Amino acid sequence: MKAFRSMVLVSSDSASLQHGAKDIYIKLQEEIRVFGLSEEVALNTICDTGCNEGLPLVIVYPEAVVYGPVKPDDVHVLVEEHLSKGQINKDLLALFHAPAAEIAWLEARRGALPAEQRIVLERSGVVNPDSLEDYLSYSGYQALHKVLAEMTPAELIGEIDKSGLQGRGGAGFPTGRKWAFVADAPGQPKYVICNADESEPGTFKDRVILEGDPFSIIEAMTIAGYAVGASEGYIYVRGEYLRAYQRLANAIQQAQARGMLGEHIFGKDFGFHISLHAGAGAYICGEETALIESIEGKRGLPRARPPYPPTWGLWGKPTLVNNVETLANIPPIVRQGAEWYHQFGTFKNTGTKVFTVLGNVNATGLIEVPFGITLREVVDIYGKGMKNSGKLKLAQVGGSSGSIIPGNLQDTPLDYESLHRLGAALGSGALLFCNEDNCVVDLAKTLMQFFRFECCAKCTPCRVGTQQLYEILTQISEDKASEDDLQVLQRLGADMQQISNCGLGQAAPVPVLDILKYFRAEVEEHILSHHCPTGICPMGKPVPVGSMVQLTALS
Repeated sequence: MKAFRSMVLVSSDSASLQHGAKDIYIKLQEEIRVFGLSEEVALNTICDTGCNEGLPLVIVYPEAVVYGPVKPDDVHVLVEEHLSKGQINKDLLALFHAPAAEIAWLEARRGALPAEQRIVLERSGVVNPDSLEDYLSYSGYQALHKVLAEMTPAELIGEIDKSGLQGRGGAGFPTGRKWAFVADAPGQPKYVICNADESEPGTFKDRVILEGDPFSIIEAMTIAGYAVGASEGYIYVRGEYLRAYQRLANAIQQAQARGMLGEHIFGKDFGFHISLHAGAGAYICGEETALIESIEGKRGLPRARPPYPPTWGLWGKPTLVNNVETLANIPPIVRQGAEWYHQFGTFKNTGTKVFTVLGNVNATGLIEVPFGITLREVVDIYGKGMKNSGKLKLAQVGGSSGSIIPGNLQDTPLDYESLHRLGAALGSGALLFCNEDNCVVDLAKTLMQFFRFECCAKCTPCRVGTQQLYEILTQISEDKASEDDLQVLQRLGADMQQISNCGLGQAAPVPVLDILKYFRAEVEEHILSHHCPTGICPMGKPVPVGSMVQLTALS
């Protein structure tokens, strides 16, 4: 299989799909086949365009030409002129200003955005994710070859530890240290698990990595297996990620066929096998011990810890569990060295972080930036400012269970150390920006609605606590609460953090505790003044004439 000369990407975000992106994709498939270009032109989709207008887009790489909005009738001309004859059709070019500048990964590859450095996403949207040959043409498998030819497992672990790479799943635990724990743990066999059960609302970074660069995860897991002495690995994929599952399955098959996975990899006395395991939609299986229970065929419930997976994991054996983004950092570090990696980020938090940008900003999507960038910079540079020139009221960092940071602290650097000093955590990497039209009570109630539904019900603090927090917040929003309820919220949240069985239960009350910390006056206004400052909560709103509520009250 030879490398493709062109990559054609069709925007596949929800807005593009509503405007016929699927039809565009199908039409492109047909026209590329008709013109005999199937062996030269790769066709794929891209979720993150950073654009809200001129959709759907068709992007031709490596020229980085952006067409849009494209209609099915435009496809024949586009294929005939650009893909067949190499002539850019100016009539179909995207109408919005500086189109390429709106697509972060395109600009990053041309170096036009100095604040963004692509390490994890260096290939996503650039290579054909279904082609091993394409992956190899972009430094693929150089890291694994280097490891097997030049490094002992101890030297490899030392290099990862020296790089300062921390786990990107939320906790930020040093990756090299975790690898060392598994390598030193007695017992065989040992296992490597990739946690790809990305279920945190607002987070889709792992999905983009898996769909855009699946071979990097296969290579990284094989490297990890060599380091810790494992010969078998599992990728636990969120059940709804059908495309990611299919692309991983294809990557595993191609790597095995080329001798890059299986027995005697690269002709060496080292073998590694990878199996795929699809989740069934349980949020709790993002917790590593619940994930392990699920792979074993049991109900996905968190285990009591200690012991921890590095010593007692899958089937009671030493197990390394790493997040998708963590693993995606491994090949670049091995190829270019720990000192190179220290160029990015801060002194204590090296490298880059992938964030999903959501909420009341002008441009949403996925970014990869060095640790230490501030919330203000993310809003101004990548979010293109707040919508309608609004003011930032708060940012939730780390997904639905993440910390809430008020707008007056938006100059806080986004790294583990800085957020820890603030009493916050980086979490999964979702950044939700809210303007002053958002009500903190309504936000917290919405989040607790999710957690009470997704609670695994194993432990009482989380099972009862999430329900009670939701009920109290609902009462506050409906003008049925008292001032004493604030004390109950505070106590319940603190108790859940202390005695819930797993990290998910411990993190669930964080948004509630944060609004009490930073926005207590707004919550008190609901209770004492019987008023929602934003007008979102139903309190005090007149009941429509003839409604079921009014008729019930009259009866």
